[in-house]
Amino acid sequence: MTDRPSTPALLVELDTFDANLAAMGARHPGPALRTHVKAFKSTAMAARVAAAGHPTFCCATIREVEGMAAAGLGEDLLLANEVLDARRLGAVADAGARVTVAVDSEETVRAAADGGVREVLVDVNVGLPRCGCDPGDAGRIADLARAARLEVRGVMGYEGHVVGLEDRAARLAGVEAAMELLLAAHADVGGDVVSAGGTGTWDINTWATEIQAGSFLLMDTAYGQLDLPFRQALFVLGRVISVNRAQGYAVADVGLKSLGMDHGNPTIDGHRVWFCSDEHVTFAPSGDTDLPAVGDLVRVVPAHVDPTVARHERFTVARGDDVVDEWPVDLRHW
Repeated sequence: MTDRPSTPALLVELDTFDANLAAMGARHPGPALRTHVKAFKSTAMAARVAAAGHPTFCCATIREVEGMAAAGLGEDLLLANEVLDARRLGAVADAGARVTVAVDSEETVRAAADGGVREVLVDVNVGLPRCGCDPGDAGRIADLARAARLEVRGVMGYEGHVVGLEDRAARLAGVEAAMELLLAAHADVGGDVVSAGGTGTWDINTWATEIQAGSFLLMDTAYGQLDLPFRQALFVLGRVISVNRAQGYAVADVGLKSLGMDHGNPTIDGHRVWFCSDEHVTFAPSGDTDLPAVGDLVRVVPAHVDPTVARHERFTVARGDDVVDEWPVDLRHW
């Protein structure tokens, strides 16, 4: 690879990234795709998504909302998370961005109103034991919001408990059950928006008006196990720093500090990963693969893209063996 970056480094295959975006966009054109910034945390990457015709975005943190707006990407930003201090969001809205925040209680409605936010979605618990009100309480939350002079755009709910199911039939049944709850809540709430979905249910969730997907752009081994058309575009580029030929293994400089490990070990094509430690991954050839040599580059595929990206400061963008750009990971932290 020309212009080799220091390792470990986040590497994005640009042509694969663009193909993933085109595949998703063909199914969910324009604002029907509300790309989730939390997966990649980069305004440069978001700008490429917007240039492809998808100007609406989903955020997980106030920092992401602020950074997106500052980069001129504030046409329609949804903070799909509850906050109890919305003053920073109100400041972003006052500066001209369109900011919507999720609410699921009297407290979060009050925080939105007190912070100067003008628009909300009622967050509904559709089966994932995380945030969201009971579906039967959604109408009351909407009434509280309107009484506080907030515009209620609709509802959101995340079927995160089923997006990773490998059995497609089980995934479909789980999504249908979750969306039945969300649509019942929407009937009580009103508004134009039913926001839901993710990479794992990108073509299954036909009930939502917009899909909150982000991982499809880069992918990881967890989503790679599903029957999805998106290919791996993200790697952690490492360099082999030690080889033990007697015992048949090699060590590269990609470890726990450069990988999200909550979904298990990463993978290396043609090899078996033995384990990861702080700064190292130990791996051995499988099949007919040869042991690499000291100094060789290896592409490590993370098991979970979001926390992996958040550990790095930049993406190295490549076409084949040529480095063509660098994108800052400028939306980290809170």
